[in-house]
Amino acid sequence: MIKLPPGVDINNLIDDIKILSWQAADILLYYSKFLEDSNDKRNILKNDNEEDPVTLADLKVNEVIIKRINEKYKNINWDILSEENVKISSQVFDSKTDWMWVLDPLDGTKDFIQGTGNYAMHLALNFKQKPYIGFVLIPDKNQLWITDGEKTWCEKRDGTKYKQKLLNNKNLQEMTLVTSKNHGNEILRNLIQKINFRKVEIMGSIGCKIASIVRGESDIYICLSLPGKSSPKDWDFAAPESILKAAGGAITNLDNQDLSYCKTSFEQGGIIVATSNRKTHESICLEIKKIIEENQIYPL
Repeated sequence: MIKLPPGVDINNLIDDIKILSWQAADILLYYSKFLEDSNDKRNILKNDNEEDPVTLADLKVNEVIIKRINEKYKNINWDILSEENVKISSQVFDSKTDWMWVLDPLDGTKDFIQGTGNYAMHLALNFKQKPYIGFVLIPDKNQLWITDGEKTWCEKRDGTKYKQKLLNNKNLQEMTLVTSKNHGNEILRNLIQKINFRKVEIMGSIGCKIASIVRGESDIYICLSLPGKSSPKDWDFAAPESILKAAGGAITNLDNQDLSYCKTSFEQGGIIVATSNRKTHESICLEIKKIIEENQIYPL
């Protein structure tokens, strides 16, 4: 087991972040009510970028999480990488520590604005650029997915716990795919059609998609970024990766290589595959790669 920084107890840390997470849930649910009114929606949107919107909810959760971690854990040698801070800061984020918090205060902002409920808060503690402890909060479902680095479980606000239910031992065509609602592209749609999955579920937020795999509602998620276009970032994947891997699933690039974090751009480009079974994951990646090559779907 990885040893946390001096002065940090894992049980106390998880308890503290659970409290913070439900505070974040209150903020997100509060602002989601305002978005039902078109006049209030204009006040909550903080930019005019339809492809990458920012809301007052993003900024409030970001502020609360960072402030409380810094207050509770003074002088601990870790950094905090946040999507919102990267967007507004002109300084290059350059961490020299082994430990780093990776925060996405609101993953699935478009779905949040659209009122689908498919949005989440991601918070992961990375060690040497690998997700270790993770939290995926889905306020609309009253779910907080947690991993301590060894196991994954889910809690409701009242503390009720239930375990994951991953579905295993399926071939590719027997799987249920969960895919993007707002970030799809023609190449990915073509790949999905060629594979001919048993079922395709459409859902926003990478955290919500990975949680659906851990709940046993779906089996696989494929993220395909086009060259020269925008890609998901570290904060989109760190916390979801941590809960999926600790639950027995896997998430890699198409060559079955672990995701690499804290690159200069923070981008997670190319093709990323998440599945419910680490034992069959590599063979699933190989099968997808073969379909891509045979049909010349994507430049590998």
